[in-house]
Amino acid sequence: MPGPIVHLGAVVTCSHGGPATPLAPSPRVLAGGQPVVTVGTPYAVTGCSLTPSGVFCASGHWVTGAARVLVMGVPVAVQAGSSVCVATGSPFLPMTVQPRAVAT
Repeated sequence: MPGPIVHLGAVVTCSHGGPATPLAPSPRVLAGGQPVVTVGTPYAVTGCSLTPSGVFCASGHWVTGAARVLVMGVPVAVQAGSSVCVATGSPFLPMTVQPRAVAT
């Protein structure tokens, strides 16, 4: 799935507006001067507003990413890739990513 590569400085939220931050981006490869995120990198979600049911997004990760671009043997996360938040099953919404490095 081609698309711009997600990196540490990308603005990513859960589907309910809670900011998501990667906990372990890959320090070996940079895009836009910041470490890239690979599939499976854990994210911490803070401030998720889905509380009426008592369940909220607390963490998540990318499930699919680039097919041909790997970092240390793991696909990089791309803006068009799929992701999942733990507990709710909702996806991440990558609002802004660096526009120059595109992975296929």
